[in-house]
Amino acid sequence: MRPGLNDVLVVVDVQNGFVSPASAHVIPVVVNLVDQWQSAGAPVLMTRYVNYEGSPYTRLLQWSKMQDSPEIDIVPELQPYVADSHILDKRIYTTFTAEGKDLFTKHAWKTAYIVGLDTESCVAQTAVGAFENNVRPVVIMDGCASHAGAQAHDAGMFVMRRNIGAAQMATSVELGLKVPMAS
Repeated sequence: MRPGLNDVLVVVDVQNGFVSPASAHVIPVVVNLVDQWQSAGAPVLMTRYVNYEGSPYTRLLQWSKMQDSPEIDIVPELQPYVADSHILDKRIYTTFTAEGKDLFTKHAWKTAYIVGLDTESCVAQTAVGAFENNVRPVVIMDGCASHAGAQAHDAGMFVMRRNIGAAQMATSVELGLKVPMAS
């Protein structure tokens, strides 16, 4: 697969604070995809979730992580690609914030290839956000994981199949992308 003029790779919240033993396996896959995308001259959008005191996450979920560095930092493996990427800081699950929508409009992105963390929350909300904003979401399944584990990841995949359609779910191999060899 070669990215088209209106395609963007959306790397959702691949940040230190979301990496765990349950999610670390996708980092090489995401890095490989970003490398392929940028080598083809195609755009990459990386998001960073930043929590804050008084947010719904702190008030309603009693979850106060992801407020400061190093938790909010994009993982070291992706740092070489940051300068050539669009970076979007967000305070909600979806990439489709006002600023995110503006980026999609400005660059005329019509298809969002989505990878990242966490499958059941920010990845799923981004996929639905794309769908609801008339952007075709394509979730690259082997590039997604949840720091909460396989059950949360599988739940996210199930919900996305229902909400955006199974035809919008694919693996790197199915898309004709090169995948890194297991070490």
